[in-house]
Amino acid sequence: MPTLTIRNLNAVSRTLLIPLYFRAMESQRADALIRDPKAVELVGHLDYDFSSIQRRKDEQVSFLLRMREFDRLARAFLAEHPDGVIVDLGCGLDTRFERVDNGQAGWYGLDLPEVIELRKELLEETPRSHFIGCSVLDFSWMNILSGQAGKHSLFLAEGVLYYLEKADVKTLVRALAGRFPGAELVFDAYSPVVVRFHPHSPDVPPVHWGLKDDRDVEAWAPGIRLLNQCYYIAQPEPRLGAFRLIRHIPFIARAVRIVHYRLGEAAG
Repeated sequence: MPTLTIRNLNAVSRTLLIPLYFRAMESQRADALIRDPKAVELVGHLDYDFSSIQRRKDEQVSFLLRMREFDRLARAFLAEHPDGVIVDLGCGLDTRFERVDNGQAGWYGLDLPEVIELRKELLEETPRSHFIGCSVLDFSWMNILSGQAGKHSLFLAEGVLYYLEKADVKTLVRALAGRFPGAELVFDAYSPVVVRFHPHSPDVPPVHWGLKDDRDVEAWAPGIRLLNQCYYIAQPEPRLGAFRLIRHIPFIARAVRIVHYRLGEAAG
């Protein structure tokens, strides 16, 4: 595979390089929280100055705890529904399919066309793993999943929804609930306080939406039900260093979390 230069990505899209680089670096540790040989390979093929991400190394463990929980939820879903469908919204250069695939599931990775163009240069589609180049807010992508009607579906949105406006998030969730009743949705959320004080710099695009109460989403469409929450920063992980103190301050420890919903009940 030739070396590729990163180009034509906006500030939000470039954030795909952060988890990729963190996974690659983590995979080389003896005590790795996540092992992802494919991430190591991909970083080696990218002509990109990762120094700005290296300066964010103190965030690596929190990113990895988040990824590990998303992986766990995907595996749990596939354990219950081996031939189910997982849709990775804002997939970037994520390699979760390679990490958790059970040999039966269908998988769709959705992201902006320029991101999918890069993804296709680095990763291969397979008969069960497909790439969709489309904005998550252009709901025409949902038509591509029509052939999967009747199968259990899980939508993952890691590091995505807080970059959208609240109205757009609500519209998306309502569309998913309407088109895929009974599906599950997992995303990570910030509290409004985190959004308010989120840093702004060329390397850190602004976030727009914060979720005050996780049950607020239940009111967005009939039948939406909160299944679970994971406060991953509150975990007793030694490598969190000074951040471990946060777990003793509940309103801070719960300000960043992963939420898991069922979008109504499946028909019939």
